[in-house]
Amino acid sequence: MSLHITSATEGQLQVHFTTKQKQYAVPDVPYSIRANVGCSELNTLLGTVLKDAGNKQAAKVAFDFLLNGEFVRSTLSQHLKERDISFEDTIELEYVERYPAPQPQDCLLHDDWVSAVQAKDGWILTGTYDNTVNLWNTKGKHKLTIPGHVAAVKGVAWISLNEQTGVFASASHDQTIMIWEWNMTTNTAECVHVCKGHERGVGCIAVNPAKTQMASGSMDTMLKIWSTELQADKGEPSATKKAKLEQDNVRTPVLTLAGHREFVSGVQWIDNTTIATCSWDHTIKLWDLSMGGIKTEFTGNKSFFDLSYSPLNGMIITASPDKNLRLYDPRSKHGNFVKNTYLGHSQWVQTCRWSTTNEYLFVSGAYDNRVKLWDYRSPKAPIFELIGHEDKVLACDWSNPKYILSGGSDNAVRVFKSRIAVDNTKDD
Repeated sequence: MSLHITSATEGQLQVHFTTKQKQYAVPDVPYSIRANVGCSELNTLLGTVLKDAGNKQAAKVAFDFLLNGEFVRSTLSQHLKERDISFEDTIELEYVERYPAPQPQDCLLHDDWVSAVQAKDGWILTGTYDNTVNLWNTKGKHKLTIPGHVAAVKGVAWISLNEQTGVFASASHDQTIMIWEWNMTTNTAECVHVCKGHERGVGCIAVNPAKTQMASGSMDTMLKIWSTELQADKGEPSATKKAKLEQDNVRTPVLTLAGHREFVSGVQWIDNTTIATCSWDHTIKLWDLSMGGIKTEFTGNKSFFDLSYSPLNGMIITASPDKNLRLYDPRSKHGNFVKNTYLGHSQWVQTCRWSTTNEYLFVSGAYDNRVKLWDYRSPKAPIFELIGHEDKVLACDWSNPKYILSGGSDNAVRVFKSRIAVDNTKDD
């Protein structure tokens, strides 16, 4: 088929529209369009095509457009020029339904900076600089304040949750990790184990997929592995047994792994025997617990403040003080591990978390008071900004697919209702 345009005019383009969302498919024919169109014009054109194909419902849907796996955020001609793509080729444009904007739902006010947050089902755990752990429900009601630590709480992690009992851990600058058992009926929490072994403040914790172990990263540069199992109750303690019991509840690490040279600022389990850590020493390390050492290492040119691993896509996103987020693919064979850099924050990026149900989405929080929602196919700009914090964002969480949570030095946790519950871009 001869093209009736030349590269000199750059006036027209031949495009094919394709989609993996079969309910929105259109006939596979080329369309001749102006090169200087943007997303809104492409949506108008696609709406007309869908209507002509008899799909009136789909004609009302708003779409985003991908070219070679990257979102088009400018006019088509600008996008092609920036990427040296010939105007004479037929352009294949993939379209996907546009994500709905997350809706602000709640602001959970604390007495001090919120430095840790994690949801599970209908419950939210927070850790603060006034040394306490707090429990909230996802409707915004405060359930319990749990004292026990003697310095700021920097990490919280759910271990298990059922109708009667919640078990979770908290990590603190007081060098300990505490394992708590929360009785829902009496609404009381008891510290069942104090994990001791770090020589400086603990900055991060994560529980393995099997919920049998947790990993902690500390300012002492060590990664430590602990059992999360609760010891069986030995009946009512008598006064003489009390001292013995207090001794029993101290837990020591199962394994200590040395290798980082500075603060271990982020820790994530890849599977039950593999852990990813990041550090202020500019490295990401993958540890193999079965061999008790490092199996892979990536070096960046800046400190890392946080990382998040997605089992859906096998990739790691990292947060750094150079205002950028970076996407790493640990499976890369040719040394080019950084797949993309995400520019959009104007201050240090402190925290990042993947969606647990959509392989493309992650959130980030920074010292610019902003939480941003990204699609990893759109490196130039986030897809949404979640406004509300009045000071630095220190922690974020998307463990419950329905809620994006962020905590900050404005003493608040912001709750955004995410309407992106499941990934609907799959072929199955």
